[in-house]
Amino acid sequence: MRALVQRVQRASVTVDGERIAEIGEGFLVLLGVTHADDEAVADKLADKVRNLRVFPDADGRMNEPLGEREVLVVSQFTLYGDTRRGNRPSFVDAAPPEQAERLYERFRERLGAQGGRFGAHMLVELVNDGPVTLLLEA
Repeated sequence: MRALVQRVQRASVTVDGERIAEIGEGFLVLLGVTHADDEAVADKLADKVRNLRVFPDADGRMNEPLGEREVLVVSQFTLYGDTRRGNRPSFVDAAPPEQAERLYERFRERLGAQGGRFGAHMLVELVNDGPVTLLLEA
């Protein structure tokens, strides 16, 4: 499982012209699930995201965890795109949709996060909050 975690001032997801999710300060998480992932992996990675200490403390240092801030999670199977053999990605490492959706929902629920719509064409908007983007793997 891979998560691209971006600290944001705000983020939203729109599907078919309808805004389906929106957050203020917190994390936008793009989540990729591979065929080897299970519930324990989803829980471990969600806990890692919750405990990341990348928000500024009173001294302006990245030292505070998520706390009461919000999270928006978007399913992103392309995090498992393999381009080592050319320019067209191969997605053989991505989990089948049934498994990926189940683990995506579990991850999202464990964080109490809003979410995109699994399998939909989504327009994702975000306002970065500083140069804070992390790739986490479990």
